[in-house]
Amino acid sequence: MPRTHPHAEASYRVIPFDNGLFGVEVSIPDSHPTRVSTFKTEADADAWIAEHRRRVEAQTGSGRGFRKSSGPGR
Repeated sequence: MPRTHPHAEASYRVIPFDNGLFGVEVSIPDSHPTRVSTFKTEADADAWIAEHRRRVEAQTGSGRGFRKSSGPGR
């Protein structure tokens, strides 16, 4: 059975903070969103998202870097 990377269906949103910095909210289906911070610019946050997506795609293709999902209630 092929394994799916846990972030394969993630959505990403750049979040501006009051102090002028930025974070990224990562939402995975059936999970609570998490935040990655801090980035000095929105472009830095966008670059992190692009690199994370690239790594997820690479790991999904190789089958490495993640464990098999045990389903709901893990």
